[in-house]
Amino acid sequence: MELNEDKSNTDFRQLLSRYEEFVIKDIYPLEMEAIYGSFKGALPKLNALREKAKKEGLFAPHLSRSEGGMGLSLQEFGRISEILGKSPLGHYVFNCQAPDIGNMELMHQFASKELKEKYLSPLQKGEIRSCFAMTEPENAGSNPVHLSTTAVRVGDEYIINGHKWFTSSADGAAFTIVMAVTDPEHPNPYQRASMILVPLDNPGYQFVRNIPIMGDVGEDYMSHAEVKFVNCSVPASNLIGESGQGFALAQERLGPGRIHHCMRWIGICERAIELMCKRALTRMLDPGRPLSQQQTIQNWIAESVASVKASRLMVLATAKKIDEEGAKAAKEDISTIKFFVSDVLMKTLDRAIQVHGALGITDDTLLSFWYRHERGARIYDGPDEVHKTVLAKRVLKQYATK
Repeated sequence: MELNEDKSNTDFRQLLSRYEEFVIKDIYPLEMEAIYGSFKGALPKLNALREKAKKEGLFAPHLSRSEGGMGLSLQEFGRISEILGKSPLGHYVFNCQAPDIGNMELMHQFASKELKEKYLSPLQKGEIRSCFAMTEPENAGSNPVHLSTTAVRVGDEYIINGHKWFTSSADGAAFTIVMAVTDPEHPNPYQRASMILVPLDNPGYQFVRNIPIMGDVGEDYMSHAEVKFVNCSVPASNLIGESGQGFALAQERLGPGRIHHCMRWIGICERAIELMCKRALTRMLDPGRPLSQQQTIQNWIAESVASVKASRLMVLATAKKIDEEGAKAAKEDISTIKFFVSDVLMKTLDRAIQVHGALGITDDTLLSFWYRHERGARIYDGPDEVHKTVLAKRVLKQYATK
């Protein structure tokens, strides 16, 4: 038994090495072109890398073996996600990027056979992309029970009307999954909404714009859209799960999703630390006196490395709990990693930028891209303050019974 476990661990370490080699050798060289140039212009090269990943058996590692993946546990995929997170293009190349990965998991569990064949299968193969429409500009995302988008059942169809934004990667996507109110009078506010699949070639769907993120509009996968649904009619069979299950399905989607995000953030931190150290070693304050000799810089490096190690252990422990007991049992752990790792991410990026000096706020490194786009880490999937409240209430409840 011990020999088999050792072999399994060795095989997995080799798998991690293959991913790391692929990311460094094949993806890093494309980063500046795709991130600061044109993502659409870089798509032929990115798609070629996707084909290479398929040939090497590395594509869509999160999927089961029967679906063309590796059948990994959440913990194992978390380790891979950290490596892919070192590049803004990593998850995209291997078809395990948000929001698609969340939609894959959601549809795998709750979509009908017909929806799986028509939409899930090509999504898993990387032939199409998708998006997720939940957040609304008129309502606070921190309390998503308040939704204005409605889906009214009329015969065998749903008629959807509403306004959404931060529908990430809608530009170029084939379909979206919409969170809409289907039963506004239900006494339980958490059973009023449902999730419905909408093809984006539907005449009732309107693409309004890609939203500028601190000045960066983005395009295609690298974008966040504002969209509208105006008398958008879809078959009632496009319902995901059961009517009124929207919030329950959202929680199913968000549990593993936060593991994905947190491990990706840790990967970003690792790359930022690498950039920070290289800069500190090569930037001279005086001849023969590199920036790395400054105690403040050394402190920043040490604090960053320690906090990243703590984050990794915390996230992988949460992933293990989800694997063994389910997302519901890990509710407080999921909230904890979300606000803890997002804070580590922003502090690490800020330190790396500071070490780079003026260079750090330019687009000559990836740091400015991450600083712009990952500031949202403390907002999306529930603002940090909400997650802190969840944890604090749990702790206070424990002490109140003593």
